[in-house]
Amino acid sequence: MVCYLAQRVMTQRKIMKRLLEADFFPQASGADATPLESLDSAVKQKRRILIIDDDANSTHLVKILLERSGPYLVQEENDPTKADQTAHNFRPDVILLDIIMPKIDGGELATQIEADRELHDTPIIFLTALVTHGEATGGLHIQGHPFVAKPISIPELIDAIKKYLPARAEC
Repeated sequence: MVCYLAQRVMTQRKIMKRLLEADFFPQASGADATPLESLDSAVKQKRRILIIDDDANSTHLVKILLERSGPYLVQEENDPTKADQTAHNFRPDVILLDIIMPKIDGGELATQIEADRELHDTPIIFLTALVTHGEATGGLHIQGHPFVAKPISIPELIDAIKKYLPARAEC
């Protein structure tokens, strides 16, 4: 029995490793690659995304895929009761927010964020399994916020993030 469980864990790890190593998005190479001297500058240029969802496995996978796909620094919060404090500490450029969560739902949490002086301008994109992908791409909004249907399509999510990220002032 122990041997079977160990084999199963190893198989799951191999599958996850293959998923993470897959080239979902083109990687920078040659002239587009970031030199080591500018890594600090690149970290400062990353857009900050906070994912609030009670499903730790899906948030972690989305975090990894977003960080591999573009200039994003992603923070996960799997306890919706701690989301407000995490948002204050992390200062996200955009918040990805699940709707159906225990203790507090995404709609209630969005209302709290909108009422907060420091966070009210932060764009919120809902993540939900309550709608189809067709409804999500139809331009509908929930509580005035855009949404992305679950299961999440990373290219669709990136498009939504790019659309709703506030423009940065060029110095």
